Amino acid sequence: MTELAITSFTERALAHVRTLWPRWAWLPPVPFVLNLAMNVYRGEARWDHVLITLVVIGLAYGTRFTKKLCVGLYPMGLVALLFDSMRLFQHAGFDTFGVHLCDLRAVELRWFGLDMGGTRVTLHDWFQAHATTWLDLLCSVPYGTFLFYCILFAAFLFKRDFVAMQRFTWGWLALNVIGFTTYHIYPAAPPWYFHSHGCTVDLLAKASEGPNLARVDALLGITYFHGMYGRASDVFGAVPSLHCAYPLLVVLEGWSQFRWRGRAFTVAFFMLMCFSAIYLDHHWVVDAIVGITYAIITFVALRMIGNALRRRSESTAQDILLPSAAGEVQEIQS
Repeated sequence: MTELAITSFTERALAHVRTLWPRWAWLPPVPFVLNLAMNVYRGEARWDHVLITLVVIGLAYGTRFTKKLCVGLYPMGLVALLFDSMRLFQHAGFDTFGVHLCDLRAVELRWFGLDMGGTRVTLHDWFQAHATTWLDLLCSVPYGTFLFYCILFAAFLFKRDFVAMQRFTWGWLALNVIGFTTYHIYPAAPPWYFHSHGCTVDLLAKASEGPNLARVDALLGITYFHGMYGRASDVFGAVPSLHCAYPLLVVLEGWSQFRWRGRAFTVAFFMLMCFSAIYLDHHWVVDAIVGITYAIITFVALRMIGNALRRRSESTAQDILLPSAAGEVQEIQS
C-alpha cells in the first residue's frame, strides 16, 4: 500500500468516526485501553482483557447499529472492568477482626435454623448433609449461565425497547457498585468458608466454587466453575447476594415487556437462583434478602430518575415550542 493510499484510508476512517461520534470520539474505548495497559504493565494481561477492548472498539466505530449497541451495553462492560479491578484493593477498609463470620452464622441459626439430629443447624448444614447429584447439576445451571442470561436480556431489550435496555444496564452497573461497596463496609464470609475454615478468618484465603460446584466440575470433566471463581478476589463478599439481585432486576424490568410465559420463566429462574445460592453453600439467607432489597431499590431509583429526566425533557421542549407558537400568532395578526 502506497503512502497516498494509507493517507486516504486514514482520512476516510477518521471522517467515518467523526460521523458516528461528532464529539468525544476518542472516549468510549479509553477505560478499556487503560485497563489493558495497566495489566500489561503488571504482567497480568489475559486474553479476555484484549478481547473486551477489541469488542468495544469494534462496536464503537463500526456502524451506526454497532454504535447504538455499544452505548446500550457500555455499563455492562464497565462492570467487567470494575470486577477485574477489585483485586487491586481486595482488603481495603477492613482487617481480620472486621470480617463477619460466626456472628453472621449465629444470626442464621437464630432466624432460619432447623433441628437435625437434636442439634440446631443452618439450612446450609442440612443441605450439605443431604446433597444429591441431580440437585448439584440443577443448581449449577443458574450459577453457570447468569451472566449470559443478563446479556441476552439486554440484547432482547435492545431490539424491543432501547430506553428500557439503557435503564437495565445502568441499573446493573449501579447494583454492582453498591454491592462491591458493601463488601468493604460489611465484609462477610460465605457459608462454604465456615465449612472449610471454621470461625478463623484468613485474609489470604482463596475464593472457591464451593463443594457442590466442585463436584459438578469433576462429574462433567471440566474446570468451568473452578476457573470462574479462581478469578474472584472478594472471598469476604457474601453480603449482598448479587446472584439473587441480577435475576430479580430482570424480572422487574422485564415484567412489562414479557407475556405470561416470559414472566413465568424469569420468576422461575430468579427463584431457582435464590435456592441455588443457599443450596450451593455460597450465600446465607440474609445475603439473599439484602441482595433482593438492593435490586428493588435500584429498580425504583432508576425509574424515578428516568421519569424525572423525561419530565425535564418534555418541559424543555414545551419552552422551545411555546415562544415559537406565540411568534407565529403575532405574525398572523400582523
